[in-house]
Amino acid sequence: MKIKAAVLNAIGAKAPYALSKPLVIEVVELAPPGPGEIMVKIGAAGLCHSDLSVINGDRPRPMPMALGHEAAGIVEQLGEGVTDLRTGDHVVLVFVPSCGHCGPCAEGRPALCEPGAAANDAGTLLSGAWRLTRNGQAINHHLGCSVFAEYATVSRRSVVRIDPELPLDEAALFGCAVLTGVGAVVNTAQVRAGASVAVIGLGGVGLASLLGARVAGARQIIAVDLSDAKLELAMSLGATHKFNAGQSDCHEQIRELTSGGVEYAFELAGSVRALELAFRITRRGGTTVTAGLPPPTATFALPPVNLVAEERTVKGSYIGTCVPSRDIPRYIELYRQGKLPIDRLMSGRLELDDINLGFDLLREGKAVRQVIVF
Repeated sequence: MKIKAAVLNAIGAKAPYALSKPLVIEVVELAPPGPGEIMVKIGAAGLCHSDLSVINGDRPRPMPMALGHEAAGIVEQLGEGVTDLRTGDHVVLVFVPSCGHCGPCAEGRPALCEPGAAANDAGTLLSGAWRLTRNGQAINHHLGCSVFAEYATVSRRSVVRIDPELPLDEAALFGCAVLTGVGAVVNTAQVRAGASVAVIGLGGVGLASLLGARVAGARQIIAVDLSDAKLELAMSLGATHKFNAGQSDCHEQIRELTSGGVEYAFELAGSVRALELAFRITRRGGTTVTAGLPPPTATFALPPVNLVAEERTVKGSYIGTCVPSRDIPRYIELYRQGKLPIDRLMSGRLELDDINLGFDLLREGKAVRQVIVF
């Protein structure tokens, strides 16, 4: 079937994107689902820094590629062998399909699925197939999703069924921002009630981490960002203190406030400087968690003497160390109880034709989470 999709034909376009238009809204061909796959009618899709990192070249991917990885929609068709879903079911898409059989999956760590990672790197679905074409030539899938489009054919392993009463524009955020941000706190770091926490980088993922720290019962939640507007939003969401990272003595102020540093520091900005700051404000015996994605060439100078003598821990967190089928329903229920007000992270709703402007706003730090509504 023919659908409209936002296609990136080359990386590294110059900003502003509203003028250079790196994403082209094209009519492409979408094949029906193969065995173990489904077709989803996309209801809403969020604009994420991981998409922006492909556009600007920080995260190289095979071109051309139909972008988008955070979305919710309605099951339109079922491929052969899919028996646990029905047409009309509402689903959230997850950007690492889990095979269920590799070493990490067998250990209960589907976010690290090896075949899923290989398929994402290759720009295919989990099956190794491409379901998008243009004039007979394959278009690569973004993280097995490609949801900046009216419809998407994906692996059954790329979706989690949800309650249809949840609006799709809100549901979309649970597939990336909430899974990654909340999961970094409750799964990766396992923050204890009464702990001190700092969150550096207050985009959608960072603010979701802040909300996760509230749910975990942190007594002290320090918000750090370059944007005063985002710092004010963080305070309204439950941060106890705020610091502008542009201040030269930011880390000294935080260490003084916390009597030597926080127990858990989370870096969500995708910046080496932010990670260095997170490490500097982590106390002796504390844990620094990074879920940001800087360019692959970026390096972080880690002082081994501090790591050893202070028993410090530095951990990476990918998709919040999640088990999607377990975590997404849990987080949705917390949202319904008013404990995870993720609807307050949405800073705008867009049409597909406005996607390049939306990425300008994201690049300039003027938006938290924008959602394209179909």
